[in-house]
Amino acid sequence: MNEPLAERLRPHTLNDYISQPHLVGPSGILTQQLKQGVIASMIFWGPPGTGKTTLATIVANESERPFYTLSAINSGVKDIREVIEKAKQSGGLFTTKNPILFIDEIHRFSKSQQDSLLQAVEKGWVTLIGATTENPSFEVIPALLSRCQVYTLNSFDKSDLEALLHRAMNDDVDMSKRDIELKETEALIRLSGGDARKLLNIFELIVTSFEADKKIVITNEIVTQRVQNNTVRYDKTGDQHYDIISAFIKSIRGSDPNAAVYWLARMIEGGEDVKFIARRLLILASEDIGNANPTALVIANNTFQAVSVIGHPESRIILSQCVTYLATSPKSNAAYKAIGKAQQLVKETGDLSVPLSIRNAPTKLMKELGYGNDYQYAHDYNNNFVPHEFLPEEIKNTKLYEPGNNSRENAQREFLKARWKDKYKY
Repeated sequence: MNEPLAERLRPHTLNDYISQPHLVGPSGILTQQLKQGVIASMIFWGPPGTGKTTLATIVANESERPFYTLSAINSGVKDIREVIEKAKQSGGLFTTKNPILFIDEIHRFSKSQQDSLLQAVEKGWVTLIGATTENPSFEVIPALLSRCQVYTLNSFDKSDLEALLHRAMNDDVDMSKRDIELKETEALIRLSGGDARKLLNIFELIVTSFEADKKIVITNEIVTQRVQNNTVRYDKTGDQHYDIISAFIKSIRGSDPNAAVYWLARMIEGGEDVKFIARRLLILASEDIGNANPTALVIANNTFQAVSVIGHPESRIILSQCVTYLATSPKSNAAYKAIGKAQQLVKETGDLSVPLSIRNAPTKLMKELGYGNDYQYAHDYNNNFVPHEFLPEEIKNTKLYEPGNNSRENAQREFLKARWKDKYKY
């Protein structure tokens, strides 16, 4: 059976590894760890096709450690214990180099499965390397997460992907035998979405669609035409994962419930984790709806809790209710924009002092220094309001939140104008 091009081109050393310079460049953290010979337990977090498995293998090879691997999809607690026992035995042959245990898709491990790793990691029987496409803060238990460094792998940029294509044409035994002219790369790169594995799969699909002895000229038109004729089914672990969730979110943001439930169905039929879907709805409820309909966040949060308890297949009904509700809700990104502006202001202005009048004054000395002086307690005044400056002096009167144009936020705008007069004049 022929190996796929992506597997044939898998690098075996850091020198051959493309991308992720923040990790494997001359000053990269992993480069430094390998030089020092001290490898910490770690979790690689990034989109599919960014080289997480490859990097784990390279770390094991270059540190000359035994390498054990498990997939969270088909491994249970019994499998974990067996591998740990083997690792303990092989580790006895080494004085300072304990074995590496690599767990692919570690986010799919249950709490009990993750718990079974704790002692081995804590006692140093193994160095754990986990790989995940999901945010470890949500999917990895705190006790295990605290024992690991989290390293983010980024999608490949255009130059990385083009370098990979040229490596395929020049270094791969099969591809180097063919007469290939890479005339245009835009379609290949666009369809890959920064996923190196997907790029090589598409490239191999295009090349092998030509007769072996014919000259191959790859253009955007050829790529688009032949990929469309070989549509890949939704793959929750890779190819269309990010395209489908993007279409799903944009359909809800665009107030199209028909499209939203269609993309929801695509994910459900593809076996997507219902909690992954519900988590994205939680984010959307604040980012795209916000104060235009605050109940949206309540609905989304209840949906997340419900599907966590109900599971598949009944959770599809709960998700459909939430999706159609969010799609038909008024939209506003005012809160999202406000925190973005505020964070940018903090970066530009630094650590500004809290005004004395609104500082906490729990001690006599602090009171003598003026902490809390001139603070006006809002509830002592008419309408529970009194004009007061709460921002640092350097940025006073800065406007960060601007209500959106919808009934609820228009009411907020009128409330602010009535209280603050010209200060909150929009």
